Amino acid sequence: MNFVIGLIVVALGVVLVIKTEWFLQNFGRIAWFESKFGAEGGSRLGYKLVGVVFIFFGLLVMTGLIGGFLGWALSPLLKYNT
Repeated sequence: MNFVIGLIVVALGVVLVIKTEWFLQNFGRIAWFESKFGAEGGSRLGYKLVGVVFIFFGLLVMTGLIGGFLGWALSPLLKYNT
């Protein structure tokens, strides 16, 4: 089941990266990305970054490594010991 969920998240990320212009035209610009990355691409870059993050987390879910990664990433906040 994790494989299917991960595959769906990866597919959503790929669509978000490939069809950035469609998302920009239909959902509009994101003010935070425009203020932070305005000269470097703004909302287009923001949509692509969100897509790459989806792909990364989808691959982690597919391979079953999401628990270990989140444990490592959040260990300073949660005092998580492996």
